[in-house]
Amino acid sequence: MLIDTYGRVATDLRVSLTDRCNLRCTYCMPEEGLQWLAKPDLLTDDEIVRLIDIAVRLLGVEEVRFTGGEPLLRPGLVGIVERVAALAPRPRMSLTTNGIGLRRTATALRAAGLDRVNVSLDTLRPDVFKTLTRRDRHQDVLDGLRAAHDAGLTPVKVNTVLMPGLNEDEAPDLLAWAVAHDYELRFIEQMPLDAQHGWKRDSMVTAGDILASLRTRFDLTPEGAGDRGSAPAERWLVDGGPHRVGVIASVTRPFCAACDRTRLTADGQVRTCLFAREETDLRGALRSGAADEEIARRWRLAMWGKKAGAGLDDPQFVQPDRPMSAIGG
Repeated sequence: MLIDTYGRVATDLRVSLTDRCNLRCTYCMPEEGLQWLAKPDLLTDDEIVRLIDIAVRLLGVEEVRFTGGEPLLRPGLVGIVERVAALAPRPRMSLTTNGIGLRRTATALRAAGLDRVNVSLDTLRPDVFKTLTRRDRHQDVLDGLRAAHDAGLTPVKVNTVLMPGLNEDEAPDLLAWAVAHDYELRFIEQMPLDAQHGWKRDSMVTAGDILASLRTRFDLTPEGAGDRGSAPAERWLVDGGPHRVGVIASVTRPFCAACDRTRLTADGQVRTCLFAREETDLRGALRSGAADEEIARRWRLAMWGKKAGAGLDDPQFVQPDRPMSAIGG
């Protein structure tokens, strides 16, 4: 079991498969990209599967989310999914992606055992997409979403970040589109995860702003707290249901007290939080011949020291020392 001093138990493992990405979203990284990890520093496919096996067999992890960077850029992704699906106990598996490569991979990922996907899409306007991502790939994302739905990677969840002066007016249109296509839309407050440190608390679009905008067109009925569990998104029924919309208020209403996540970076470090300043090296233990029980012990020790919260609503908050693409979303 991965328990911390506040009694929280981590059962959800986020695995970053690569720090690379084929978009350059303004809230994540600079236009020229970042200094990527060298290939020898990345975990191999075998190392990833072994660490996930330790997590589910010895540490009580029940769900695995593959992230990046952009996880579809990982050459061995389908094979990793297939091998993790064969573990006992078998964890639930999902993938967070920008959707660009889903049209050609969705069917293979479903056949390998992937359960569902989260796709990032911030706008319905191709010109705004190009401004936000610095790439002209809007139609590829829409095609990827359709392919994921058709392949049965459901529920397909769409993650959206609203930015002042760019797409903050699109919330109702995005929800109407998601309902029409049977996607579950989730708005995420912009967090201080940009490598260029341009985030400002007083200029972000808040959960309150988003809900006020949605209510100009939709009737929203909140789900009960019991339905949410440890999920980061507060959810509302749209016009009585069955469709839902979620809001992840990471900054204005942080959910740290219910956090059940542990994170593995692409280079084999355990992070207890996206905003943690400390890491525990498991790659070194793997490559020095440590037994599974020793790796599990180090992982437990890392999680025992997890802090109470990230403090994102504190104006003096210090941004993380690694960009989001190196940590995993």
